[in-house]
Amino acid sequence: MKIIKTLLSVLALAGLSFSALACVTSEQESNDKESNANGGLCADTPVAGSISGSRDVDWYYLDLSQAANLTISLSHGSGDDFDWFFYPSSGAYTASAQTSSSTEVGTANANSAGRYYIKITRYRGRGNYTLLASGFDSDGGSGGDEDNCSYGARPSKPSQLSSSLLGASADKCASLSSGNGALLLMGGGADVDAAFSHRVAPQIQGGDIVVLRTSGSDAYNSYLKGLTNADSVETLIVDRQSLANDAYVEWAVKSAEFVWIAGGDQSDYLNQWAGTKLAAAIDYVYQKGGVIGGTSAGNAVQSQHIYDPDGIAGIYSDEAVTDLCHPYINISRDFLSTPIMQNLITDTHFAERDRMGRLMVLMANLPSNTTGIGADEATSIFFNASGHGVVDGTGAVYVLREGVSTSRTQASCGLPVVYQNLQRYKLSASDSFNLITGASNVSAKPIGIDGRNDSFYINSPYN
Repeated sequence: MKIIKTLLSVLALAGLSFSALACVTSEQESNDKESNANGGLCADTPVAGSISGSRDVDWYYLDLSQAANLTISLSHGSGDDFDWFFYPSSGAYTASAQTSSSTEVGTANANSAGRYYIKITRYRGRGNYTLLASGFDSDGGSGGDEDNCSYGARPSKPSQLSSSLLGASADKCASLSSGNGALLLMGGGADVDAAFSHRVAPQIQGGDIVVLRTSGSDAYNSYLKGLTNADSVETLIVDRQSLANDAYVEWAVKSAEFVWIAGGDQSDYLNQWAGTKLAAAIDYVYQKGGVIGGTSAGNAVQSQHIYDPDGIAGIYSDEAVTDLCHPYINISRDFLSTPIMQNLITDTHFAERDRMGRLMVLMANLPSNTTGIGADEATSIFFNASGHGVVDGTGAVYVLREGVSTSRTQASCGLPVVYQNLQRYKLSASDSFNLITGASNVSAKPIGIDGRNDSFYINSPYN
């Protein structure tokens, strides 16, 4: 008892609460009732949990030393429907998010100091989720943007990790707006300077950048630092799952304001990074208001649905149109949970490698509400959290969606694909498209494919 009292005295002198000693980062069963709630929750610290079945309910608590207005986010797989409820220390819930969205975001007002609870329930499905609360100090008080910088000291770097840091090693505390993340999709080939200098730089406000790859060099370090005036740029070669779960990699990514996934092999990225602390940390950067993005393979893994030629040959358009279920077609999903990337699939090196037919066949394998985005080389599109995207570069970005007149005339395994009247938006530099509203400054053109013919495109889709 004397030791505990001495520790509490030290904490009091240091201006810390006991709850600041440990932040819950993962669910610990059994937390299926309020009296067994996991805690305490810390501001801007994601918590990984799972719903295992129809009767599973998860409870968490957080302690506030004064009133606060919280933002609560619950991310989960698009096939699931999980909800959150915010409770005071006694009585009914005072706030909730109960939509069918794959990311449930809302605000909760805590009128006074005390203990509060968050309950996670399911309406449909089962699987993993990430809970994130912000708007209060990690030691329990109401707070602001400084909460984004409570990451502690940089952990020791594992000997197996190849990395290169240019700039300051300490974390730069940039002022971000939680829930207002952004996304950069680039089509491969030459990088688009304007996308980094005009889009990314204003958002990250001189913060830190991490470049992720499974092989390659640190060539991005000086390039990105010069274009964005970043405090630091660090390249991490994360070539195995053990590194993707390492504390150093997790810290470097979570504390960054911009995470850039370089070109490479999207199948390798998925094999080494999916379901790891690294993937959760990338999601966290977007949730706290930072930017995530990538080029070529780094673009491909951003969308909910991912073309994933793991162990098979990459498929060409003239092969894909011959069979909806061609053996070279493989689609993975849900590497990341970026809200605006749900119900979406991307492709790159687009016109240069004639991937329009391939993208349409991939879409024909997916639900009718799927959007396709194909980006040419040396071209990018930058999306804010409201879904508004703007193009930079010398080529085009093609957005494909089904409309009222779209027909999957023939979309069966073993048969050529006939897919008619998709709505195609061809976006050049400064053109825009909103993924949520569908608004664009360019008009849609109906296009399609008929895999029964050698000349399988309908209505010149690139023009």
